[in-house]
Parts: sequence; structure tokens; C-alpha cells
Amino acid sequence: MSCNHERNPHEHHSSETPGFWRSRTGVGFIVIGSVAGYFLVTEHWAHVVGFLPYLLLLACPIMHMFMHGGHHHRTHDQDTDTRKSDDSDKGDRS
Repeated sequence: MSCNHERNPHEHHSSETPGFWRSRTGVGFIVIGSVAGYFLVTEHWAHVVGFLPYLLLLACPIMHMFMHGGHHHRTHDQDTDTRKSDDSDKGDRS
């Protein structure tokens, strides 16, 4: 008899402790980092404005990488089957 003791990494249990960023120390780091970032930007605004065009260009590939997470990586056959069933549902309603 073999037992499979592997846990699914996507399972969440309510008994687990919260992650670091939700702990008291993590929230403190977020607050201190936000305040430091605010003062850094306000004191060096002229330098930040000079980099805005580059930041806009950098935002394009970064958004492209993160926006592809919503595609669900379906194969072409699955996508075609879904469209056919959607089309047949629309035809039944008329």
C-alpha cells in the first residue's frame, strides 16, 4: 500500500499562519518603505521626470508578461470546442 503524502501547493488551509507581508513586521516594512519611497521621489523629482519616458517603454513588456496569465494556456482544440458549444447555445435561444 502506498500513500501519497504530497500536498497540493494551491490548497489553502485556514490553520496556516499568515504570510510575511501580512504579519506585523511585514506591514511595518511596507509602511517604512512607502514613506522612504515618497521622500526619495519628492527630493529627486527632477531625476524621476527624466526617466518617465523610459518607464513608459518598460511598462509595455512588463504588462505583456503579466497579462498573459489570463489566457489559461488552452490548446487550440479546446478553444475550438468551446466556441462550437457557445455557438450552438446561441442558436437554440432564437
